[in-house]
Amino acid sequence: MYFNFKPNAINSKYGLTVTHTQRVTNNTLCTDPKHLSGEIPSDASIMKPLANADLLKNPTLIKISALLLLTVASFYLGKHWSNDSYHQLLFFSSSATSGTSTPKISISPNSNKTFNLSAIIPSNQTTTPPNPIPIPSVVTETEPNPPPPPPPIQSFGVVDENGAMSDDFEVGEVENVEDWGNQTETVESESDGEAKPNRFRIKKFGMCPESMREYIPCLDNADAIKKLESTERGEKFERHCPEKGNGLNCLVPPPRGYRQPIPWPRSRDEVWFSNVPHTRLVEDKGGQNWISRDTKDKNKFKFPGGGTQFIHGADQYLDQMSKMVSDITFGKHIRVAMDVGCGVASFGAYLLSRDVLTMSVAPKDVHENQIQFALERGVPAMAAAFATRRLLYPSQAFDLIHCSRCRINWTRDDGILLLEINRMLRAGGYFAWAAQPVYKHEAALEEQWTEMLNLTNSLCWKLVQKEGYIAIWQKPLNNSCYLSREAGTKQPLCDETDDPDNVWYSYEIFLYTSLKPCISRIPENGYGGNVPSWPDRLHTPPDRLQTITFDSYIARKELFKAESKFWNEIIGSYIRAMKWKKMKLRNVMDMKAGFGGFAAALNDHKLDCWVLNVVPISGPNTLPVIYDRGLLGVMHDWCEPFDTYPRTYDFLHASGLFSVERKRCEMSTILLEMDRILRPGGRAYIRDSIDVMDEIQEITKAMGWQTSLRDTSEGPHASYRILTCEKRLLKA
Repeated sequence: MYFNFKPNAINSKYGLTVTHTQRVTNNTLCTDPKHLSGEIPSDASIMKPLANADLLKNPTLIKISALLLLTVASFYLGKHWSNDSYHQLLFFSSSATSGTSTPKISISPNSNKTFNLSAIIPSNQTTTPPNPIPIPSVVTETEPNPPPPPPPIQSFGVVDENGAMSDDFEVGEVENVEDWGNQTETVESESDGEAKPNRFRIKKFGMCPESMREYIPCLDNADAIKKLESTERGEKFERHCPEKGNGLNCLVPPPRGYRQPIPWPRSRDEVWFSNVPHTRLVEDKGGQNWISRDTKDKNKFKFPGGGTQFIHGADQYLDQMSKMVSDITFGKHIRVAMDVGCGVASFGAYLLSRDVLTMSVAPKDVHENQIQFALERGVPAMAAAFATRRLLYPSQAFDLIHCSRCRINWTRDDGILLLEINRMLRAGGYFAWAAQPVYKHEAALEEQWTEMLNLTNSLCWKLVQKEGYIAIWQKPLNNSCYLSREAGTKQPLCDETDDPDNVWYSYEIFLYTSLKPCISRIPENGYGGNVPSWPDRLHTPPDRLQTITFDSYIARKELFKAESKFWNEIIGSYIRAMKWKKMKLRNVMDMKAGFGGFAAALNDHKLDCWVLNVVPISGPNTLPVIYDRGLLGVMHDWCEPFDTYPRTYDFLHASGLFSVERKRCEMSTILLEMDRILRPGGRAYIRDSIDVMDEIQEITKAMGWQTSLRDTSEGPHASYRILTCEKRLLKA
């Protein structure tokens, strides 16, 4: 520390002023008596430095010396005041007398004392602590209070508090919750000229009424159902879509307390009650091991894995089927199955672990939420009814079709419903029927069994095994049996002009194909019946590739392989750049599937999800190829709503869809339907041409989606872009 004595004029004949500087170290001063007494040095001692007076008058040297002195003084001054252990306060004083100045130093009388400042401040006085100033403190250090205990660890992932992977975790709430309101807002757009008046565009879509939270537009059209001439054959469970202009124009709300779905594979065994808040199936089917309400945690439904005819569990049931027919090798010869009247889809759920994809179908009937439960579990399912129309699947699609107490009268109308099963069943495929007529010996049930035997014989099906309450038939590999039947036999062969893959007459007139009372022919060349075993069939170009209507110059096999390679590379880049393996992909839909290359790539990259490949009716029908590859698919017109419940898919993929469909309908029609079927927190990737992206972004913003426009791998000058979207959880 430095301190300065006050200057004294010591010798007027030299015109000099001398300043004495002393250093205090360890609370003591230099004890030079001349300095302490203020005595002035002799003239002889002063004259020595004056020998170099000319040098001292150099202004540059003076400035440098002053700067060095200031630097050293600042360093020692800062070092002293930063020493927290220095608690004594020093006081400096001097008394002026004629001709002398004696500085004095004293130590504060309060040194080494402590004070309780809180006792000085009144209890009702609130003080605001000033900004901290670096001065020595006189407050005695005390023991700090122990820190509060850490809050309990609440897991929201699959890593526990020790950093180890764990299956025991809690799923958190959906993020991005926003009060959205139920009012639709519009703004007026400027006209392009006098010939075109101003048009209105939607700035924000409002929320639909709470009563529409499970709305399926084509299955809940009450006005159209009332106008039906008959409903005795199940017509009310078929598609009756709203007329043009009366479609969905709002955002379907989630139920109260909606939560992020439990991830697969845990979702196979339990789902949140708040996501599907219906207890009808628990009341009706709880005793049959379909579903139960968790007695310990009322927030969940549990799925024991049973069914009406397999109350001891699906695994045991599947093992029994494999033992009955040795050719039923799940995951090899049997890859794609259909479960008719599926309940909560436990049959299909347990086949997934055996590498079998099952399309679980059921109508929206008195057990109306069974398909919703299936999709919430993460199992492939669609609302569909065996009534008067062909189902929206191709011929020879399924290796196995299963019906366990599916409440369908297969023999009605000369077996027209079983003829539809025959159309969809692959040549050499199996039909498994578990029902009371198989094993009970009551008169009425025995009559039903006899009728079933006669019908299956007329279809040339072979009863390969009957054991317990299961009967299994096999479809023939060719038409030889049909051609050898007697003339006039019921269930004749369909005309050669009939296309068994045509399930939609024409999208221009919006007609569906009715059921036909005839047996669909098996192709003479064996197409559809000679597919390789899984997994070889996934990348083997199928024979039915040659039946797809394309321009004649296109080499189909090369196109098939090129599509697979393209999507394999794209998915690989998504995994690397967009961390797809961290995304919660389970229920995936490819809205314009082509040959199914996108779904095949997801399988190749080991993403634990299933894909519903949708083939739009506005393009070539590639569904037979998709099923021959061992994948699932359906035909659909995207200018109409899709037959699924709201909030049932985690991911929607649309490549080149909007640039085609915008010629037929409004893009907002398709996007609102995407919003309906996408789960909150779910994502959509839209890959399309630049000229449609502005309108798509405008609509998705009006739906409350978060979007980001990205370049494709071709770079910023390519004609395509990728719009990545995330649906937020909105509430009115």
